[in-house]
Amino acid sequence: MTLVTFIIPVRHQDNASDWNKLKEHLTQTVASISNQTNGDWQGIVVANEGADLPDLPEKFDAVRVTFPPNDMHEFETGSREAVLDAFRADKGRRVLSGMMNAKDSRFFMIVDDDDFVSSRIVQYVSEHQDANGWTIDHGYIWDDGGQLLFGYDDFSHLCGTSLIIRADLYKLPQEFEDASLEWIKSMLGSHVRIANILARRGTPLEELPFRAAIYRVGHGESHSRAPSLLRQYFLNRTALAKPRRWLRDFRKLRVIGKNHKREFFGEKRSKPM
Repeated sequence: MTLVTFIIPVRHQDNASDWNKLKEHLTQTVASISNQTNGDWQGIVVANEGADLPDLPEKFDAVRVTFPPNDMHEFETGSREAVLDAFRADKGRRVLSGMMNAKDSRFFMIVDDDDFVSSRIVQYVSEHQDANGWTIDHGYIWDDGGQLLFGYDDFSHLCGTSLIIRADLYKLPQEFEDASLEWIKSMLGSHVRIANILARRGTPLEELPFRAAIYRVGHGESHSRAPSLLRQYFLNRTALAKPRRWLRDFRKLRVIGKNHKREFFGEKRSKPM
């Protein structure tokens, strides 16, 4: 049995405005996951047949699917709720395909294809294997290519890379076709619904006690279209009109240093001579 399986659902290639940029981000995300300090994990990238994927490192496999493009991928194609509902269905189907190929896993973590995770996650899970799982409530926001990280303390409501859940709590179907679309959307396609669902069942998730993921913003391939970090939290009239909050947020900024690069960005530790 594998302790943790990281699942990266990748949109249909026809839904990507810049596939080369998506591949670049995916390569970085895979490198981040691969830097775990505990080796009891595996990674699965779920992508359509024909999608040109980057070379995947050891411990990663690709699961190929034949789902059609999401005709409501862009917000201009319908109401916000209709677009989000279509997104949940598309993402959820891809996640389920990955999970069905890793039924021997103890825990699952769904990772968006442009985010980063802490190298300490698997080790922490190994020390708490009887837990239901965790929400990552404390993480960072990072402008693509920038030098600053912003500590964000409601992370699990902001970013999809924020849940580590014991596999049996998903109650996976025996066959893919047995899963209802509503279950797929709520349990696998949405990162904000499942914690409440599990709590109502009597299996609540805990809060991971360290900053464990980075949400990348300010780039064209982000489905959420999250604006740049500085523009959203610091350089706008709303933020400047609340100086106390502005100062509080300013204190949460961190310059990316060697420790951040090693923990989140996949930079290997130098070996002693």
